[in-house]
Amino acid sequence: MKIVVANWKMNPQSIREAEGIFKNIRKKTLKLKKTKVIVCAPTIYINKLNSLCKKSIFVGAQDFFDQEKGSWTGKVSSNMLRNLGVDFTLLGHSEIRQLGETEEDLNQKIKLALKNKIKPIICIGENVRDDDGNYFSILEGQLLSALKGIGGIFSGKIIIAYEPVWAVGKASKKIIKSEDLLQITLFIKKILMDKYGAEKLKKIKILYGGSVNPINTEDLIQNGGVDGFLVGRDSLVSENFNKIVHIVENN
Repeated sequence: MKIVVANWKMNPQSIREAEGIFKNIRKKTLKLKKTKVIVCAPTIYINKLNSLCKKSIFVGAQDFFDQEKGSWTGKVSSNMLRNLGVDFTLLGHSEIRQLGETEEDLNQKIKLALKNKIKPIICIGENVRDDDGNYFSILEGQLLSALKGIGGIFSGKIIIAYEPVWAVGKASKKIIKSEDLLQITLFIKKILMDKYGAEKLKKIKILYGGSVNPINTEDLIQNGGVDGFLVGRDSLVSENFNKIVHIVENN
């Protein structure tokens, strides 16, 4: 099963607009057989969108706080999300890391997600791609820190999303080449195999995020070695997102 995740970030600005985008995506995903679609929406929309889910489309969260309960004004816990029916959540996104999230915070969140039977979509990615290959050690450090203390029994419950910061957003002028993505995918798999073994590795899905669009999707899914994508900007344009989903489905 392949996976395409929509990260709506702090969009759209009304529940009416959110419903409209979601319904347009849902309409085109009902006949999917090989692809799962997960829409990670703002928390205030989750309950309503969950009521609209059918077959291959799911609603996920974008993050939660690293404590289960207590005097934490404005925060949302993993248990609250579970009680809303959330099955997936993004964790470790670069935008959350930039706000001060530490590797220890992320590791705690992943453990809480698994405790509450929520599958974490764990984001990793380097800020810059240097000529010396230092980004390999950065990725290895991020991945091993995130999975510290998490045994192979959970291998089928975690999803890894490689999203290099340098390839994200409108300002990005760089698009990863499929051969470079394949190299990173194989590197991630090697780390995971060393930690969990070959059999457990088969259960872990690896996604790519970073300026994914209908133009580059086919090359990346055919030649990048990934199991799907984490889509940002184009996930809010249902026509573009649906094109990405169906390219994945047909490859």
